[in-house]
Order: sequence, then structure tokens, then C-alpha cells
Amino acid sequence: MRFSLTPKSDDYIMSGSIWKGILTYCIPIMIGSLFQQLYNMVDTIVVGNFVGTDALAAVGGSAGEVAGVTMWFFGGIASGATVTVAQHFGARNLNGVHRDIHNGYALALIGGALLTLIGMIFSRPLMTVMRTDASLMDDSLVYLRILFAGLVPSIIFNIGSGILRALGDSVRPLYYLIICCLINIAGDLLLVLAFPLGVAGVAIATISAQTISAVLVTRRIMKLDDTYKLVLRKIRVYPQVMKVQLKIGIPAGFQSALFGIANMTIQSFINTLGKTTVAAFGAYRKIDALFWMVSGALGTSVTTFVGQNYGAGDMTRVKDSCRATLIMHAAASVAISAIVVLLREPLFRIFTDDPAVIEVGTKIVIGMSSFYVTYTGMEVLASTLRGLGIVGIPTVMTLGGICVLRIIFITIFMPIYHSVNVVIIVYPLSWAVTSILFVIYYLARRKKLLSRSFEAST
Repeated sequence: MRFSLTPKSDDYIMSGSIWKGILTYCIPIMIGSLFQQLYNMVDTIVVGNFVGTDALAAVGGSAGEVAGVTMWFFGGIASGATVTVAQHFGARNLNGVHRDIHNGYALALIGGALLTLIGMIFSRPLMTVMRTDASLMDDSLVYLRILFAGLVPSIIFNIGSGILRALGDSVRPLYYLIICCLINIAGDLLLVLAFPLGVAGVAIATISAQTISAVLVTRRIMKLDDTYKLVLRKIRVYPQVMKVQLKIGIPAGFQSALFGIANMTIQSFINTLGKTTVAAFGAYRKIDALFWMVSGALGTSVTTFVGQNYGAGDMTRVKDSCRATLIMHAAASVAISAIVVLLREPLFRIFTDDPAVIEVGTKIVIGMSSFYVTYTGMEVLASTLRGLGIVGIPTVMTLGGICVLRIIFITIFMPIYHSVNVVIIVYPLSWAVTSILFVIYYLARRKKLLSRSFEAST
């Protein structure tokens, strides 16, 4: 089945009910994110139950944070290709779509290779700066370096999935994630239980699954409409396209990475609270992923809806997409908060039977997960602005509300109180402050933002 000029997925993005369209588009992304988180969770479950608390802390602590920052950073950069594909597809500029796809793959290959090299060189200094416990250092380095070795296929999968979603296809990336999740689970069990490779085993299983996912998504893009399908020998840098994609992608990448940079700083303080707290936060991040997968899916949805309709010049539908997604995100946040808080102890027992880890972990859940709704303004409005190609101001607001605020707060109050409570407070505080900044900016600039026009020739 090939993409036509007016595929069925395109029908609900650019016409019909906004609510139904966003849900139709978003649900496969949510399910896909669930499977993506599932195969990340399996790493934690396997090492926590079959290797030990130290391995759980190594996988879920500093190494996990560094790997997350790397993927968030390039995920933001890759969004430049996603946005330009959506805008050109909405404007029916299929030559533009062709250039966007091929330049996007060139960006993935070049950027992935550079990040792999940097990651291999600076893994140990990063672990040292983050005050990683000496007893966790070796396992953390093994896990992180293996993940860096498989970074290129992981990035290719992410950018390829973004391209398909920008064209309106949110279903096939789901299929590929399900397949790769099953492969990762089987690999974890094989390489940890049958072959006692410990954290190296779960890392190898992860990059193996990601490599298969990269092949699947690339094969699909090579079967798109002849006008813009991927042809491997035509992958190249288009200077003007690269300029536009990086103009959107680099600020978005820094915006995404700011979360991780702030979290790495916080992780360095968490590491001073002992291995029990490190393990508790490592497990909590897997539980916490339920919210982030829903939030991210809604953010991806509104970016695509805004991008395509902006390209088509339908600014009323752009505005309606933003409003509907704000309501959906707020409602989903409240529901997930209730579920996670009520089931906090059974959820933690999935990862560990250590009573000390469970005690600290349930305290973290109550203090942080109760406030998910405060993140709504930031996620939805930042994604809306990204769909319009606006990323500079959102990056500055994220820098102030997330990165600077968290680092200042934790640096001042952790030495005074040296308690997990300081960490618990700083996350909801930064979500609320940053969301308020985005709401103020959007309301003040809404009229001008919604009067923008897209140049299809870009």
C-alpha cells in the first residue's frame, strides 16, 4: 500500500472532527510509547530481580540519565525534519517532502556518528562529574558505552518514525515497536538468565532491538509514493533544507536536552543520598514513564496537526487543535496521577522486593506524580509552537523554567536539608513555573502567531 496524495490518515488531520482526529492519530503513538517504555522497563525489572540492587542503580541512575539526554537532544534535532515534512505535505509540496526525508536521513547518520564518538570518549568523565558511586561505576560505564555503540540505528528509527507520523501514519511505527519490544524482552531473558551477562546483556538486547526497528522503518519509507520515497543512494545534505531543519531542530534539541541536563544535575545530588534512593528513583522513572508517554504522544499529535494545517493555510484548525489537545492533556494528567498514586506500592514491587527501596519510592510517587497536570501548558504549547516552526522563545523559557530553576533550587537547598524531599519538590515546581511562562507567551502573542503564513517553497 502506497501513500497517495490524499491518504486516509490525511483526511482526519486536515478535515473532520479535531477531537476524533487527534485521538485516532494519538492512540497508536501512545500504545507504541507503552511498548517502547515496556522494553526499557524490562531492562530494569530483569536486573532488579535477577542481578541485584547495584545493577538496578547502575541501569536506572547516572548511565540512564546520560543516555536519556543524548536521545532527547537528537530527538529534538530530528523534529526539524518532522516539522518540515508535515508542513510541506500539508502544502502539497512533494518535492519539498522528498528533500526533507533524504536530508533527514543524512542528518541522522552524521549526527549519530558524532554523538557516538563523543559518548564513547566522555562516558567516564560524565559518570565522575555526576558523582556516581564507585561501586556502580564499572556497570554504569559498560551499560552506557554499549548504548552509545548502538546510537545510530536508534536515531534512525526515531527520525524515520517521525517522518511517517508527519505524513499521517502513526500506526506502522507502532507495529515496529511491538515487534522490537518482544525481541528486546526475549534478548534480556536470554542474555541475563541463560548467559549471565548482567547489565551488558540488557544493553546488548536493547541495541539489537533498536537496530531491527531502524531496518523496518527505513524499509517502509523506501516504499512510500515514488515522488518522495527514500532512495538510499539519494541520501545527501541539501544545504537549504539542512539550514531550515537545524534552525528548528537545534533549539528543539537543546530544549529537550535541558530536561536531561537539569536531571543529570539532580541525579548527581541523588547519588549522594545512597544506593537505596538511587535505586528508588531508577524504578520510579519507569513508573513515571506512563505519564510521559501519554504527554509525548499528545505533543507529537498537536505538532503534526498544527504543521500540516499550517502548511495548508488553515489557521482556524491550528487554533482548534491546540485547544483540544490542552483539554485532553489536562484530563489525562489527572487520571494518570490518580492511578499511579493509588497503585504506588504494587507498581514498585514489580521492580524490587527491597522494603527500603519501596518505602522511598512510594514517597516519591506521592510527592511528584500528584502534580502531573501542571506540565500541561508547557507540553502542548511548546509542541504547537514547534508545529508553526517557532522554537527560539520556547527554548529560552524552558531554559529558565526547567534547567536554571531546577539547578539553582537543588544547589541551594540540597546542602541545607540533604533530603529526598528537596528533589521531590523541585520537579512539580519547575513544571508549574514553565507552564505559566508558556501560557503567558501564547496568550500575549496568539493573534500574531495565528496570522502567520507558510511559504511552501522553503
